Amino acid sequence: MIKTNLHHHREQFPALANKTYFNYGGQGPMPQQAMDAVTQAEAHIQHLGPFGNEAYAWLTQQKQAIKEAIASEFHVSSSTITLTEDVTVGCNIAMWGIDWRAGDHILLSDCEHPGVIATAQEIGRRYAVEVTTCPLMATLNEGDPAKVVAQHLRPNTRLVILSHVFWNTGQVLPLDKIVEVCRRNNSLVLVDAAQSAGLLPLNLSELQADFYAFTGHKWLCGPAGIGGLYVRSEARESLQPTFIGLRGIVVDNRSQPVSWQPDGRRYEVSTSAYSLYVGFKEAIAVHRQWGTSQERYEQICSKSEYLWRKLAALPNVKCLRTSPPESGLVSFQLTESQPQASFNLVQFLESQKIFTRTIADPDCIRATVHYLTLESEIDQLIEEIQKFSRTYASQNRHCDRNEV
Repeated sequence: MIKTNLHHHREQFPALANKTYFNYGGQGPMPQQAMDAVTQAEAHIQHLGPFGNEAYAWLTQQKQAIKEAIASEFHVSSSTITLTEDVTVGCNIAMWGIDWRAGDHILLSDCEHPGVIATAQEIGRRYAVEVTTCPLMATLNEGDPAKVVAQHLRPNTRLVILSHVFWNTGQVLPLDKIVEVCRRNNSLVLVDAAQSAGLLPLNLSELQADFYAFTGHKWLCGPAGIGGLYVRSEARESLQPTFIGLRGIVVDNRSQPVSWQPDGRRYEVSTSAYSLYVGFKEAIAVHRQWGTSQERYEQICSKSEYLWRKLAALPNVKCLRTSPPESGLVSFQLTESQPQASFNLVQFLESQKIFTRTIADPDCIRATVHYLTLESEIDQLIEEIQKFSRTYASQNRHCDRNEV
């Protein structure tokens, strides 16, 4: 495949024209083609008549088209894909759809998102299910995550919940090995894919996770409000619908529900923001114009290593990883002793139109790089961090003199 020149390719992303962006892990900038597709889809729906047979047929085509685009990225059948609004909805479908019994056990990693943790806690409260965590954060630089998970499994562990890529440290888990360990224990596996979909080259058929909840608005740069859930075919019959609506049921000639849909539709509800489906499909198409998922990942790793090495060379910075990152998330800490130094740095960077973010646990700053990121942008980030440090050092010396 002949890749488009990156500078030329970036011109399709208007948000990159006036800022230096390191927040792809929070929300990716949409390509103009995707934004135009959303607008055109809304206009087309209105032209057809929002509620009519012709519009319904067109919307059905669009739903299938985005499922096929997603399935192609993940190397699975489109029948395994459920369309949702975001990762959290996908996780809720998987977590609440299990037939919980008192005494069951849920195992989470200690790097999960608060929304997933809160859901697990509420399931525990309602159904007398025990919820515990295993210490995977400590395996960032050494240790075997699969072995740690195995040590914390119990005979009654019904569900293991973990992220493929940790949102705070950027660690990529050996998901295939973890799934194998859980399968031997007859435990289901739910993966929070907020930071892996669009970042890692994925083959969910080979990974064999039971549930894989993802979003389109981060690394895939689609519109906010569109995501999905992959449900492994073998796990579908054991997962009951959490939300129930017309799209998920089969009705008879009197419009009475008689059964669930036989595929991923059974977990969908009813009316959605259909134009976002069209925008998401176009966003995926724009990435494919540049390269395959493997080529995009290799570019991400190259850029993240470049950033990691630059940060590691700074005297006042400590990277959380002691070796080059395996993802596009690069987390680091300031060795400055000033209170709120991380927050102040992020604020300072944004005043220079450089977008990063703070993470609370562990206390650090996170910069996320995409295949769209330029080395010159990384150089600019490093330069501004150095400028910030010099300013703080000068202020400290001034304060010290005043105290004397």
